[in-house]
Amino acid sequence: MENFYNAGASMLGMVWPVVWSLLKIIAVLLPLLGCVAYLTLWERKAIGWSQIRPGPNRVGPMGLLTPIADAVKLIFKEIIVPSAANKGLFFLGPIMTIMPALAAWAVVPFGPGAAIADVNAGLLFLMAITSLEVYGVIIAGWASNSKYAFLGALRASAQMVSYEIAMGFCLVVVLMVTGSMNVSAIVTSQEHGWFASHGVNVLSWNWLPLLPIFLVYFISGLAETNRHPFDVVEGESEIVAGHMIEYSGMSFAMFFLAEYANMILVSALAVLMFLGGWSAPISWSLLGMDTPAFIQQTMAFWNWFWLFAKTFFVVTCFLWVRATFPRYRYDQIMRLGWKIFIPVTLVWLVVVGLWIQSPFNIWK
Repeated sequence: MENFYNAGASMLGMVWPVVWSLLKIIAVLLPLLGCVAYLTLWERKAIGWSQIRPGPNRVGPMGLLTPIADAVKLIFKEIIVPSAANKGLFFLGPIMTIMPALAAWAVVPFGPGAAIADVNAGLLFLMAITSLEVYGVIIAGWASNSKYAFLGALRASAQMVSYEIAMGFCLVVVLMVTGSMNVSAIVTSQEHGWFASHGVNVLSWNWLPLLPIFLVYFISGLAETNRHPFDVVEGESEIVAGHMIEYSGMSFAMFFLAEYANMILVSALAVLMFLGGWSAPISWSLLGMDTPAFIQQTMAFWNWFWLFAKTFFVVTCFLWVRATFPRYRYDQIMRLGWKIFIPVTLVWLVVVGLWIQSPFNIWK
């Protein structure tokens, strides 16, 4: 009996790390999918307010059940496969698009050490995994066997690859000033400095000394996620829904899930890299006080709260841009990426390198 118990305990010890990892994945992905669903409602409400109309308000109190109704509708819609399409690749496209958007959250921390995998090469993993989404777009456009889908895929892939370069250089600049590819270490590095020691944490974050890089990252994030004013992939007057034109039902919904999950991911990365992550904008030392005991005891909650609040603010900026700016032409988008953003980030790589080596290095 004792041998049986020891064998069971040994097997549990072998299996438990896998079970614990699965539980952490579920704990991250389920709320993320809920946020994606209700982000669509927040977008429609925000754009409605900007246009002086109420927005969705019919399903449930204040329209709060609208995302659930949309999900049920899409689940029961028929998935129609074009007769000339490559069926295997046709279904692989949406999967290849949404998987990187979800897998990237494996290394996104929600607090000190609070990540599915707090790896030292987290920044490298993020840059690599997010670049895979373009393959799903290309596959979807090619497998549909439609000229509109193919042209949309060409536009999308060219735009995504172009702005990935600028975004990558922005992240390399952050890597240079922090000296680490660990995402948690990047956040921690923004908690030091003269301003942070005097309680004004918001002025010690990377957004201030790296303001041009932060702006390039934000605008490149709009283009990378095919958001307005860079949504020429879905130009209704030209190529209708782009690479998604032949999709319906849940296969169509997966593209939108990927788009909104990517928007949240880009916003969360902006917060972690430039806006101090889970750090509060000001600390109690500004008032000449120690942190109250109840705040220290609930620090995990406050870390999550500030990360969520900042991410919500950046996401809302994405929506504000959609409600405010007109759409760019495709040639203007390519010119902005290749002739302005990439040269600017290259110059800033040199500037930051010289800054770090100078006596005025503020990141020591």
